[in-house]
Amino acid sequence: MSISKHPSKVSLPQTNPGVASVLEYLIIKFQNIRPEVWQQRVADGKVHWHDGSLITADSPFQPQQRVYYYREVESEPVIPFEEIILFQDEHILVAYKPHFLAVIPTGIYIKECLQNRLREKTGFQNLQALHRLDRPTAGLVLFSVNPTTRHLYHKLFSTRKIHKTYQAIARVKNEEGIVGKEWVVQNRIIQSNPRFLMKVVEGEPNSHSVIRCLEQSDDKALFELNPITGKTHQLRLHMQSLGWPLLNDRFYPMLLPKAGEMYSLPLQLLAKELRFIDPVTQQSRVFNSNTELRLE
Repeated sequence: MSISKHPSKVSLPQTNPGVASVLEYLIIKFQNIRPEVWQQRVADGKVHWHDGSLITADSPFQPQQRVYYYREVESEPVIPFEEIILFQDEHILVAYKPHFLAVIPTGIYIKECLQNRLREKTGFQNLQALHRLDRPTAGLVLFSVNPTTRHLYHKLFSTRKIHKTYQAIARVKNEEGIVGKEWVVQNRIIQSNPRFLMKVVEGEPNSHSVIRCLEQSDDKALFELNPITGKTHQLRLHMQSLGWPLLNDRFYPMLLPKAGEMYSLPLQLLAKELRFIDPVTQQSRVFNSNTELRLE
């Protein structure tokens, strides 16, 4: 069994969903985990409050309080691709994440995530990802090394002072002459069903991307994508809304049946570049991936 060395956390919502205890909330919040698993975790002292005091089976629900727990999985697959550290100083670390590797613990992955691998490789147990990439997406991830300056780098994302550039390959029509053209996509993205999917609906836009076509070869095209906002699955949905869902996307436009990892068919989406003014040194920082997508 794999057990995380570091706790995961969940914030209890302001509005009580109709439960009396924290345990009841965890059971309805994480429906993919059997109730007896949560009951055993609580009994074993593996669930606690922010101050470290243990949560018991009778601990009452407390709105907006943080609950900490330790992920466990019976059997964890090994992702057969390596991450690469591209830059590191006393404040930040930039790494290339391969396709199929999660950024932080999620689902059946605890040790096999980028953050844990980098903690083991560098010895920095306080290393923390400052943003996320979907597990199928490859590319650059920025980490905080120093907890005392972490909030400054978090602010780059909350104030949209960090500029991200992605590459993507999609299938297009042979006769479409789209090289050099640009599209501004703004729409409203909300959670769908099942809840790991997102969807575009009518309403005030909450997502914004700028998309350009760089190359086209027969029925495939290479795009440059610049997300202005950072909604979950935003770029995948924005490409779909233009009529060009990404190559090898198992979620959009249609959720494909669950299957084993198809390592030979990675999602054609790459976080290629990060650009920002370093809030500590005031230097201009530009980081580029060590790889890029190519039309075959």
